[in-house]
Formats: sequence, structure tokens, C-alpha cells
Amino acid sequence: MTKELGTDTGTGGQTAGVHGPDVAEPQTDRLRYLDAATRQIARGMNLDETLHELCRAAVPAFADTAFVHLYAPLPVGDETAAAPGVLELHATDHAPLRRASTCRSAPPSPTAGPVRAADVVHPAATGLLAKLLRAGRPVFADTPDIAAAVSELLAADAAPPAVPPGRRLIIAPLHGRTQVMGSVVLIREPGRPDFTGDDLLVASQLATHTALGVDKAVLYAREASVADALQRTMLPPSLPEPAGVLLASRYLPSSRTSQVGGDWYDAIPLPGSRVALVIGDVMGHSMTSAAIMGQLRTIVQTLAGLDLPPDEVLHHLDEQAERLGSEHTATCLYAMYDPVLHRLLVSNAGHLPPVLLHPDGGTEVVHVPPGAPIGVGGGGFESTEMHAPSGATLLLYTDGLVESRDSDVLAGVERLCVRLRAAASGATPPELELLCDQALGTLGAGDRDDDVALLAARFQGILPETVAYWYLAPRPQTARQARRLTRRTLHDWDLDSLVESTELLVSEVVANAVRFASRPIVLRLLRTDVLRCEVEDDSPLVPRMRHARPSDEGGRGLFLVDHLARHWGATRVSTGKIVWFEQPLPSDRDSG
Repeated sequence: MTKELGTDTGTGGQTAGVHGPDVAEPQTDRLRYLDAATRQIARGMNLDETLHELCRAAVPAFADTAFVHLYAPLPVGDETAAAPGVLELHATDHAPLRRASTCRSAPPSPTAGPVRAADVVHPAATGLLAKLLRAGRPVFADTPDIAAAVSELLAADAAPPAVPPGRRLIIAPLHGRTQVMGSVVLIREPGRPDFTGDDLLVASQLATHTALGVDKAVLYAREASVADALQRTMLPPSLPEPAGVLLASRYLPSSRTSQVGGDWYDAIPLPGSRVALVIGDVMGHSMTSAAIMGQLRTIVQTLAGLDLPPDEVLHHLDEQAERLGSEHTATCLYAMYDPVLHRLLVSNAGHLPPVLLHPDGGTEVVHVPPGAPIGVGGGGFESTEMHAPSGATLLLYTDGLVESRDSDVLAGVERLCVRLRAAASGATPPELELLCDQALGTLGAGDRDDDVALLAARFQGILPETVAYWYLAPRPQTARQARRLTRRTLHDWDLDSLVESTELLVSEVVANAVRFASRPIVLRLLRTDVLRCEVEDDSPLVPRMRHARPSDEGGRGLFLVDHLARHWGATRVSTGKIVWFEQPLPSDRDSG
């Protein structure tokens, strides 16, 4: 990227509080200028700011015009790879030099356009320009060969200046810690004294501090990019699409950090078409916080697979967090939505309360008894059950959404409720993605002190007439009874074309459950966008496919399930296990 930077103008030899030296001034004035100029350059926090501060310090106090060219791409860190076949040269010597900024003491022309891609120089690796940059010392363009090299550098400029005669131009390489970053060219117009030998020392200091600032900015940007990538890879790449609920999410990293935070969210499908909704925040902003977040998220996913109640999930999560041996604590809210019963079960470990947007546009802050944060070891988590009406939307969020330097959390939550009510004030409920954008407000483009994670769930529910379930005694006759119930239900649902295959699959799964169950088994059929069958029993033994020998009388049931069903699986739960399979509805079969 290239950028044209404007400068403060003036002829009095000072700009932005920096006093310019004159050849007749005492050496102390020169040192005073350097002290102010280097401190000004050091104020830059990124690449643009660093180059801007260089221009403000150098023009017009020290020179009338300054050109800065940087290698593209810039070398990062301690990269010292050599160019192929040229062992003594760094790979960056073959990279193009791109004009990054130009500043002049006169105001820029109002018709001057942006810096074009043509402002790129490809110096020969063995040419004089590359040698001057590798040498690392500022020089005057007072010899024909150096003047020609500088002309090569400036030739691609939109309005290339002629190299002035005498000692009116200094080219100073920008040397970072280990690499050449580019160059700065300083020019004095007629009417000012020529540069002196002492001015080479001044140019050297300006270039050195600029190069260190550029090096710092590049490393900072790279660390921020790596940190952001690390954070995002620990978040779910996509949300599931469970029956009976719509999901949407947002994540915004802190705008003022190169360190990742510990905010995370997750949506985990559970047996019985239920879904777990999770939001959490590890205290602090560091790679350690992100690592702890990744471990806690993995633990939550494992515990969710056991189908434990929310309070037990947080209890075990707290125990595991203590074993991690970290001083970091975390907050977490775990909610379990059942679309069949239209119920929500929520437990809280020190996290902010969720907000429920009702179908009529009203908002409710869901107050769940807050337990101690994860890692503190206080325990005492409780599960709160509540009604989840169809059309309502639950928003889980981290404190970055509602807390700022200017207001507290309570005021932020109230502002969030106001934004949600405004979004839902229309005749029709807003799309869930649009609602998430409205919930964020202006955070997308503003200055954020903290990360923001947001998970929204719109409850749709599953109609009672699309669910059928039975408790069956574990007897040899149960498989035949399950086939009869399945046949009758599918006929009522106008799914006669699925009767034969579903009867066979139900018979195999129920017969396997009867072999190991000691208590009544549960058979459940759900008709959503697919036909789903679930068989639950109290045995923790999960069936596995195995290759049956020709002499074996059994062992082929799961191969049959695997062949006839679109998807199938087995999940351990706190009361035993659930074996399930899914089949496409007739319209899906026809279209597929």
C-alpha cells in the first residue's frame, strides 16, 4: 500500500515543536533537534504513523522534501534467507522498493492524485543502489554514480525531481535490527545552505530511529495478525443447524491489541434435537488466555457430549480448570434448549446475564443465579429452567459488548436492550443476522478496549404433532412392538414410502438395546427436515460395527443401519446411551 502524507508548512525552521538546525547554529542546537525529532518519530505506533512523524520531524526543519521507499514485502523479524544463487545478498534485495510516503515543505497540489502502483522501483541486486542500501551509511548524491542511483530510485515518482547538484541530497538507508527496510531521501531546495558533514550524522539518526519504528510496526502488525488468526481458529468455523432453532454469531477482536483475548462461544448439538449454547470469557489478554480458552472450550465440548445438566457441566469444568494450574479465571454461561418441550435450562459461572427478546419486541434480562467464576473453586452452580417461547431470541454475549471506559456494565446492558427493541419494532421480526448487527451498534468501526463475542439463538421449536415417543420394556417382543408403533406413526405422517426401511432400522436398533438394557428403553421419532429415530437405554456400552464371520448368527445389524440410513451415531449420556439414525424425507429423496 502507498500513501501520500501532508506536512506542516513553514519557513521558520520549525514544525510540530521540532527546531531545525542551521549550519551556523551551535552543536547543542543540533543535538536538541535530534532529541526532539527522535522522540517524535518514536511516537508512531504503526507504519503510517511512523512515516508521518518522520516527515513532520524532517520537513521543513531539516529538508524541503523527503521521499521514503520501503521494500515490498517488508522483511519481518530475523528473516535472513538468501536469494537463490546469490549467497551474499538477502532475499529482500530482489524485492521491489515501493514509495511509501512523500512530503514537501510546499502544500501539495490540489490536483495531485493518489500514489500509483507505478511508484515501484526494482533495483538490480548487484547495482549501486542496492549496494548503497546494504552499506547502511547516509551519503551525499555529489558524484555522478550516486546521483544516477538516486535518479533510479526517484524516477518512478509521479513528479520525479532532478537530483540537485552539490550536497543538496542525502540518501539514508533504513536499517532495521537485522534487515534493510528501505531508504529515505532528503532534499534541500536552492535558497537554503547545502548539507554538511554533520548533517549526515543527523540523517543517520533520523533514518535509524525510523527504521527501528518501521521494524517495530511490522512486528507488531504481524503479531496482531497471528494473534487474531489464533483466536479465530479456536472459535467454531461455522455454527450447526439443529432443528427448531436458528443460530448466528459475531466475534470482534479488540481494536487496540496485538494480544488475543479469551472470549469464546459455541453451539453444540445434543441428543433429542436439543442444543447447548455456550459463551465464555477468560480473564486477561495474552497468548496464555487464548490457550486457556482453547482448553476450556474443548472440556465443555467433551462434557456436553455426556449430556449432563448445565450445572454439572460447569461443576466439572471448574474442577478441570483448577487442575490446569493456571491463575487465570474465566466466566461461562451454559444453556440447554429443548425444542420439543420449548424449555431452556441455564446455569451461570460468574458471566453476564443473557437477554431474551420476546416475539412482541419486549426484552428481558434473564437473571440466573451467578455461581463463582470458573477456576475459583467456589462451585455452587444452579440450573434454572424457563419457558422458551417460539419466536423469541436469546442473546449471549461477553462484557466487551456492554462495558466501556465511559459507562458501567448495567448501563451497557440497558443500551443493548434498547437497540434490540428498536430492531424489533417493525411489523415483522428482524432477520437474525441483522439483529446481531443491530446488537453490536457502532462497535464494528469504533475503538474497542476488549474483545466482543455474541451468540444469538432464535427459538422455533418442534411442533408436538411431529414428535412421537414411547417407553418400552426390554423384552424379546419389544422389537416387534416397536415396528408396529413405527408403521402406524409413519402412516399418520404420510410417510408410507419410508415404512419398510424405517421398520427394519428400528427393529435392529431396538433389538440391540433390549440385549443390554435393564430398564425401559425409549423410542422416539421426530419429523423435521429429516426423519430422525432415537433409541435410548441405560447401558453405557456403545455399539461398534464389526466384521461378522460367515458362521456368526449376528453382528450385521449396524452394517444394515450404516447402509440404509443417511446418518447414524451413538452418544453416551448420563443415563446410558442414545443410538440414532436419520433418513431423508420423500421430497428430499426425489430431489437427490
